[in-house]
Amino acid sequence: MSELKKNDPAESAATRAASRSTDAVKKTGAKAASAVKSAAKKASAKKSTAGKGAAKKAPAKKSDTAAKSEKAQAAGNEGPAIGEGYEFIHDLDQYLYDKGVHYEIFRKLGAHPSMKDGVKGVHFAVWAPHAAAVHLIGEFNGWDEESLPLTRLDPSGIWEGFVQEAQVGQMYKYLIYTQDGAKLYKADPYANSAEKRPGTASVITDISTIQWSDGQWMKKQASFAQDKAPISIYECHIGSWMRHPHAEHEDGFYNYRYFAHSVTDYMKKMGYTHIELMGIAEHPFDGSWGYQVTGYYAPTSRYGTPEDFAYMVNYLHKNNIGVILDWVPAHFPKDAHGLADFDGTACYEYADSRKGEHPDWGTKVFDFSKSEVKNFLIGNALFWIEQFHVDGLRVDAVASILYLDYGRRDGEWVPNKYGGNKNLEAIEFFKHLNSVVRGKHPGVMMIAEESTAWPKVTDTPENDGLGFSMKWNMGWMHDFLEYMKLDPYFRKFNHNRMTFAMTYAYSEKYCLVLSHDEVVHLKCSMINKMPGLYDDKFANLKAGYAFMFGHPGKKLLFMGQDFAQEREWSEDRELDWYLLDEPKHAQMQAYVQELLSLYKATPAMYNADCVPEGFEWINADDADRSIYSFLRHSADGKSNLLFVINFTPMARPDYRVGCVKKGKYRLVLDGDEERFGGHGTEHSETYTATAGECDGKPYSFAYDLPPYGVAVFKY
Repeated sequence: MSELKKNDPAESAATRAASRSTDAVKKTGAKAASAVKSAAKKASAKKSTAGKGAAKKAPAKKSDTAAKSEKAQAAGNEGPAIGEGYEFIHDLDQYLYDKGVHYEIFRKLGAHPSMKDGVKGVHFAVWAPHAAAVHLIGEFNGWDEESLPLTRLDPSGIWEGFVQEAQVGQMYKYLIYTQDGAKLYKADPYANSAEKRPGTASVITDISTIQWSDGQWMKKQASFAQDKAPISIYECHIGSWMRHPHAEHEDGFYNYRYFAHSVTDYMKKMGYTHIELMGIAEHPFDGSWGYQVTGYYAPTSRYGTPEDFAYMVNYLHKNNIGVILDWVPAHFPKDAHGLADFDGTACYEYADSRKGEHPDWGTKVFDFSKSEVKNFLIGNALFWIEQFHVDGLRVDAVASILYLDYGRRDGEWVPNKYGGNKNLEAIEFFKHLNSVVRGKHPGVMMIAEESTAWPKVTDTPENDGLGFSMKWNMGWMHDFLEYMKLDPYFRKFNHNRMTFAMTYAYSEKYCLVLSHDEVVHLKCSMINKMPGLYDDKFANLKAGYAFMFGHPGKKLLFMGQDFAQEREWSEDRELDWYLLDEPKHAQMQAYVQELLSLYKATPAMYNADCVPEGFEWINADDADRSIYSFLRHSADGKSNLLFVINFTPMARPDYRVGCVKKGKYRLVLDGDEERFGGHGTEHSETYTATAGECDGKPYSFAYDLPPYGVAVFKY
């Protein structure tokens, strides 16, 4: 991490300053605006019309396209007119955008119903700094390519216009003329709604009219203390969770509203606290699962309108369920209507393909050196939080952003200025992003999917950390799954796979995840990863889930795995809900429901996740019998649980467990109950720990531990 400490102090200071919100910038207004005004006035005087060329390298002579654009504007071609001289984008907007700190840029760029000189219409604005000209085409002008040239604002390279005839619900695109005379038909990067795929147009909408009634939730969320809260996340893909009966040519998707009611009923029954939604931002290809985005500011139209999406979030909140979205600042696809080569040049991506393309994924990489690109992404994070009341963002593929050589062979990547493989611009971006988001919204969760040992992911930027509030524990997940796949006989030789995570458990603030990535592409569903025959698989999985819920860290489980979905997940079909008609699957669901209920009701299982005082091994070394026993403590020491988990099919009728305190121990979870698919071994409700050394502890009691037995005691 020596490279991080060598970063330019001025840049670090700028990043810290950038963490203040636009409101804060405005409060320093008199001085800032005054300083900006004099500089911006000069820029304002240079505003060109639609054809004056690129922002930084304007040609001495206007191109034919540009001249034609000006001529059309002057002649007043038939069709709706753009209000000349209209300034929706002001000098201060351009200044803040240029510095990468216009945190409400989504209110300025894109299409917004507005008013000019008392006349209603729609204001359009797009950033295309190297375009020769930009024209607006849409339903409001019959897709005429010549009638609506936009006006260029220098020095920002933003193009804008006001169209009286444009209305909410109409489709549109930007026709971008490149410097070499090519024509590009682009969707609006800041559009709040999009045409349903396979269509690629943007749609005018007005999200300012959305009505919310989740005030009570939002007030509570503002002071949400993640570290001390129970967080059990249900990871979900709307399009494949459940479907309506449908014809072959139809999708059968639930829309956001219908899904809201159905999934809320399910989550309340099970006891999850949060839902994490995959694939919400608009994307063209279903098979990308929403991780190749073309419309970062638009909820996908597959499931309805922005109003429908807001209804879903509002409904979940009113039922005390938090909403987390997957968010993808790592890369974007090369689709012709998207961000790639937006104005005929590498506008949003790095120009050098060694930095600007992911060879494994065939996608483009955002250029984190550009203020406008960083502003696009930071503004987008704030957009979902502020405009759609989202409670957290799970940031996808963080490692691919941090490492310049991620997925690249020698010769395919460019070292940083120190000769290393760390993307210094991306590091500063994450510090900036998390400083702003968590500074403005302390209760919002920023969760990193970071798959390496990068240090200080959840430490503060002031302490040279990235500033995330939580990190997926991919190391725990890998070790856990490798252990669970083993035949029970071989587990004794791999005992440390289940204990190793505790050696680094407090280096970050972790979430334990069994996500969608682990049940696709021939990896098998959770139940089919388990060894043994049919009944053995269920017994193994129950033991595994008990270990996961007992281990420090917040929890995430992908849909279908709570009732032991047998087939791998596919975005093309709904979950196999019919399996719940079979006893074993219904019993697994009841067992996970019991775990979730115990988790949420017991502070020992969550409110000391991030401190060593919350966990204590009783016996971490019982490898020969493959038994793990440990304690969980609440922060105040008043709530305590003892876990005993047997990972073999061998019964241990003579088992004795060590205790740190004498007295009564009440059995609160018995995995061998018949209602969970167990053998129904009769167990007492309470056990008394008496003096007598066991497991290095001064007290102990005996317990008849069944095959794959799970026993949780409260004391």
